[in-house]
Amino acid sequence: MAERSRVKSGRVVRTEQIAPDMVRVVLGGDGLAEFAVGPHTDSYVKLQFPQQDVTYPEPFDPDTIRETMPREQWPRTRTYTIRRWDEQARELWIDFVTHGDSGVAGPWARKAQPGDVLHFAGPGGGYAPDPAADWHLLAGDESAWPAIAAALDALPADAVVRVFAEVEGPDDEQDAPFDVVWLHRAGGPRGDAVVAAVRSLEFPPGRAHVFVHGEANMVKGLRGHLRLERGLERDQLSISGYWRLGKDEDGWQSTKTDWNRQVEQEQEKPA
Repeated sequence: MAERSRVKSGRVVRTEQIAPDMVRVVLGGDGLAEFAVGPHTDSYVKLQFPQQDVTYPEPFDPDTIRETMPREQWPRTRTYTIRRWDEQARELWIDFVTHGDSGVAGPWARKAQPGDVLHFAGPGGGYAPDPAADWHLLAGDESAWPAIAAALDALPADAVVRVFAEVEGPDDEQDAPFDVVWLHRAGGPRGDAVVAAVRSLEFPPGRAHVFVHGEANMVKGLRGHLRLERGLERDQLSISGYWRLGKDEDGWQSTKTDWNRQVEQEQEKPA
């Protein structure tokens, strides 16, 4: 759990429907006075969603809650990438994928109103485009798009970039400062289009820096390809599953370490 000093809060300033299944929630307020992000373009926060009909002690502190309240009353934690942090305006943008009334974070985002409070811990992060790379490959589904978009914003205009983004259909496409190959799922299997696109890509010359995130099975399908067939080294890759089909975040996070370890062992380059 994050240190107590890192638990912060933001108040909803506004929301925006940026795609049929994506809502942007902009947080502001005094709770962000000491908030800052580092150099990572995949910076993320651990959002804390209260359980319905449960009253929590003030000030809100997940550590205190865990020490004093039964587990079934603990807030639910959901991890979300920061789409943008505007330090001057003190605004934190978080884009939520929504799927009807299922889940925890999506329904909250669809109903969020100005003034609503959201507590969170963080930020963390681990990736930023390597300025020494000759070219960049970024690929993923909707869950990875905020991090991909943040990376594109950070790249110089003359960067050599290949981007594959899987969404449900053309209405889900978003503006970007570089050309994006939008892959329309159209009700088909999740991740298949991304795997096929990356596998068929003719790599530009030079050293690549690669970001592949999204559904875990999609990532599994590409990790071995990039390591074994393309010959990329570990330091050229940021590749991990943000989520796994059939599991909520609680279920995925409890198995993610073992899953990734097993996949790495199966797909690692031979010595």
